[in-house]
Amino acid sequence: MNEEKLRPIVESLIYLAEEPVTVASMIELLGEENEAAIRQAISRLRNRYSSPEHGIEIKEIADGYKMATKPEHHAWVQKFLKYQTPSIRLSLPALETLAVIAYRQPVTLPEIQEIRGVNAAAVMKTLVEKKLVTSGGRKNVVGRPTLYKTTRDFLLQFGLKNLEELPSLDEYQELAQASLEGVAVVSGVESETGAEGPVSPRETAISASNTGKQSTGGQSAAESRKMWDAEQNPGGAGNSDRVPAAGDS
Repeated sequence: MNEEKLRPIVESLIYLAEEPVTVASMIELLGEENEAAIRQAISRLRNRYSSPEHGIEIKEIADGYKMATKPEHHAWVQKFLKYQTPSIRLSLPALETLAVIAYRQPVTLPEIQEIRGVNAAAVMKTLVEKKLVTSGGRKNVVGRPTLYKTTRDFLLQFGLKNLEELPSLDEYQELAQASLEGVAVVSGVESETGAEGPVSPRETAISASNTGKQSTGGQSAAESRKMWDAEQNPGGAGNSDRVPAAGDS
């Protein structure tokens, strides 16, 4: 690739990385044959962001590069950060439960537990307390169980415009598989305590994309969803590959 094509890629990598991105890591990712173009792209980007029309810059830190706000704007940034809600950190069981709710909403707790195969009461309590999930009325069946749905805070935490931006279930499975084959986000086995864990929405490939396998049974969330659809809606399982709208039952 030439420098013009590499430049937006390099910019994306520097923007996304939590730690400074080294030239060596970019060369390893993009190929040794692109070393000169990578270095030129970094130089051009640094010159571009040094302009007064930009509020951020690309700083060289510890032999790597990272985007940062310019010192002259720090006072305004600090004022802004005082009003920001810190990123919510969730355990893997909580992410699994949240994924079921996002794709099946409105959905009852018994239905969630049937799909996941484990008790999700404690996890549900955590999600409600964190305002990622809320009640959406009651289902008109015996016992009238509470229906649950995601909230506006869920969209904010996962960077979604609306529920239509959720990936399809096929895409979801691919993301989940990639996550499982990549860096482990949770070490060991977590219990259904609903406690906060080392995983946050911003650290996953997509919100809830780390729920490729159930806590029990070894089935993927998407496979469980299809099985549940087939049982509840005989003859209509073919529709389970679409992203359900908020009003779907």
